[in-house]
Amino acid sequence: MKTVTHWIGGALAGGEEAGRHGIVYDPATGSEEARVAFATPSDVDATVRAARSTFPEWRDTSLSGRTRVLFRFRELVDRHRDELARLITAEHGKTLEDARGEVQRGLEVVELACGIPSLLQGEFSENVSTRVDAYSIRQPLGVVAGITPFNFPAMVPMWMFPVAIACGNAFVLKPSEKDPSASLLLARWWQEAGLPDGVFNVVQGDKVAVDAILDHPGIAAVSFVGSTPIARHVYERGTAQGKRVQALGGAKNHAVVLPDADVEMAASALASAGYGSAGERCMAVSAVVAVGEVADALVPALAERAASVVVGPGMSDGSQMGPLVTSAHRDKVASYVEAGIREGAELVVDGRDLKVEGHEAGFFLGPCLFDRVTPEMSIYRDEIFGPVLSVVRVGSFDDALGLVNRNPYGNGVAIFTNDGLAARRFQSEVEVGMVGINVPIPTPMAYFSFGGWKQSLFGDTHVHGRQGVHFYTRTKAVTARWPEPTGERAVHLGFPTAD
Repeated sequence: MKTVTHWIGGALAGGEEAGRHGIVYDPATGSEEARVAFATPSDVDATVRAARSTFPEWRDTSLSGRTRVLFRFRELVDRHRDELARLITAEHGKTLEDARGEVQRGLEVVELACGIPSLLQGEFSENVSTRVDAYSIRQPLGVVAGITPFNFPAMVPMWMFPVAIACGNAFVLKPSEKDPSASLLLARWWQEAGLPDGVFNVVQGDKVAVDAILDHPGIAAVSFVGSTPIARHVYERGTAQGKRVQALGGAKNHAVVLPDADVEMAASALASAGYGSAGERCMAVSAVVAVGEVADALVPALAERAASVVVGPGMSDGSQMGPLVTSAHRDKVASYVEAGIREGAELVVDGRDLKVEGHEAGFFLGPCLFDRVTPEMSIYRDEIFGPVLSVVRVGSFDDALGLVNRNPYGNGVAIFTNDGLAARRFQSEVEVGMVGINVPIPTPMAYFSFGGWKQSLFGDTHVHGRQGVHFYTRTKAVTARWPEPTGERAVHLGFPTAD
């Protein structure tokens, strides 16, 4: 069985050791495909030392030089995008179409980073005082790290490292141990693009590696995407060590459907958003809030679409939804379906008995749909992260808005309506970081920031866009005067003013 290793200082490392490791599965068959090495604190230290030794060279590389490397990296990812997508599908289970979409969204951040000379521009003011100029410059932090989840093994890391590296930092990636191989493919492409060895590094592992990253004094900042409990841990432990931290947590994304909405369009959009990638998306819709009598038409339309979803191996052309990432996660999602029944929700579509011919050992679960869910139920309260849609019936627009705003998560939300005034009020008053109007998955383009509110974000900075540049740099303000050779040399003890 092959071993997925670390990438330290431009080379594979750690595969020869028979230490702690995890198993990488093919979710479609349930078979063990590889083992992944788990980093020790000494592995993390070696990685940081390699990054720190290369950082000055990369920091001092001209913006044009950095941009040329980024353009070459972008071309390599684009040219081999299908290879990367197939690797994602093999370890995660999502369909090839979905994996290709993930690669494309990651590429868009690389393209944003190719414009780093403009994004790093500072400010300049002439004559703030007599013959004194003031200006600001943005400089890299040093070595920064990204800790990323299993559901997007290429896209989420590419939300982080293109911008961080373009800003002049060295980067340490700790990918999910469930689907780690994409990280090494990206590392090889960085090397082929001409990035100096040690600027991009990968350490595989579990909580031991995460905590070593959070504790290491040589790492200046940490970006994280994952569940809310771990995001809180990352934020609290990282900031306690003086690091800059952005930790994106969990979600309970709502979609409000008003009585005037196009029900057929809304149902198709919500089924796509709820069951795409088996619901294993931080932007997946899991709670549908039906206002008034629209639920009577919406629930049958959702049931029809849920029952028609083609579930199968991600590599098969006809599959619309693949398996879940592990058997343990599949069983956990199924347990939520059982809990929903016990708590009194109406199970309209039950996907628990789904069998995929020839892949009986795969981690499959069919789409599930609940109606008449209430906020007290666990299927509403918790982030299930699976193909389970819950319909909550409310009486009015205000009831729907209040329900969303009372939820402790604030990642993404959507509203379906043909009423522009209602949509405008909703986008203004809803307490959520990303809002879609007749758009079920409001994932912003790379030049806007991605991130939620409330317990969906710990820290005050979102990822990519200009906020990404802000996170991976620090501002230095400079005040400069070039005195005349025979100018005044008197001592002035008063506080300097702009005269």
